[in-house]
Amino acid sequence: MRDFDSAFLSSLLLLYDSFEDHGISLVYVGKFNHTITKVFTALTSEDTEKSKESRSVQRTLHHSMIEILQNMTKHSDNMFHEINFGKGLFMLGKKNDAYHIITANVVNNEQEEELRTSIDDLNACTPDELKAMYKKQLREGKISGKGGAGLGLIDITRKTGNPLDYMFFPADENKKYFVLKVKVDSETSE
Repeated sequence: MRDFDSAFLSSLLLLYDSFEDHGISLVYVGKFNHTITKVFTALTSEDTEKSKESRSVQRTLHHSMIEILQNMTKHSDNMFHEINFGKGLFMLGKKNDAYHIITANVVNNEQEEELRTSIDDLNACTPDELKAMYKKQLREGKISGKGGAGLGLIDITRKTGNPLDYMFFPADENKKYFVLKVKVDSETSE
């Protein structure tokens, strides 16, 4: 313990208490890849089985995590070059009968308006509109340079039945931290 100063340990314990208060059980900061995705989904599957979550909740949580983590993997290569934050942030927790998946990554200022518009449009859709949007994107969507067809957020919104929550925070003059929160309702009570 001599290598740690008391201010650092105090901050760490406050952070731990905050995670506990918000139901956060998994936190990762770093580069995202397929191995990380497999580990997180395996840990979550084990936890949801132990807590006797319904298969439906397990599938929705698992699917949402895969979509989000694949997105983080695709876009982590160019993140955080000049910002000392790692490659991305992933948190998972359960509070108030819902699981919360929270991610953060850096986007260019130009991407903010596109993301904001896309998410706001998704959040305003009815379930039928989301289904139609998903089918249209399957038929007409173009594959991006990163290998995606833009289906991930549509599918997450459809399957969770909840709006996507997001915020942007300044990172530097050219970039923003994009924080996304996905809520998956639980069928069990704590």
